[in-house]
Amino acid sequence: MDPFDIAFLILRLVAGLTFAAHGAQKAFGWWGGPGFAGWRGAMGHMGFRPVRLFAVVSILVELVGGIALAVGFLTPLTAAFVLAQTVVIIGQVHWPHGFFNSKSGYEFPLQLGAIALAVGLAGAGAVSVDAALGLEISTTARVVLLALGAAAGVVILALPRLRAVDPAPAH
Repeated sequence: MDPFDIAFLILRLVAGLTFAAHGAQKAFGWWGGPGFAGWRGAMGHMGFRPVRLFAVVSILVELVGGIALAVGFLTPLTAAFVLAQTVVIIGQVHWPHGFFNSKSGYEFPLQLGAIALAVGLAGAGAVSVDAALGLEISTTARVVLLALGAAAGVVILALPRLRAVDPAPAH
């Protein structure tokens, strides 16, 4: 094991467990989080429809995806889901507040998304479930998965805005 593998283990653990903790806040109300009912309400307020589907998916990505990222399981796929989530988080919640976290800006989710992108591109490293199972994904496949993850985040961001546009009234 070399320093690269230890560094990626640290990055995966910190980013993955941070995501998992945020998912647990939304799912169970732990650590001052909204719980599922509160999160469903927040998703509705942000314009996501169907509300329950988006609430469940976002929780699963953060909770299950965070744990999978932390342990390095199906890492490029997991990273793609997490990247999609960070694109949505940044665009829907934090972008209007600017960069700095002190004003609810996108600084923090950008860092988590960048870690997911880096880990997804490079792979989980030697200290991971992927390595233990001998799972190898080609560089091309990793790039495609991450591009699809980023694109999915952009599409999800566009959905409420597309539905909010009222068609011209019929005469």
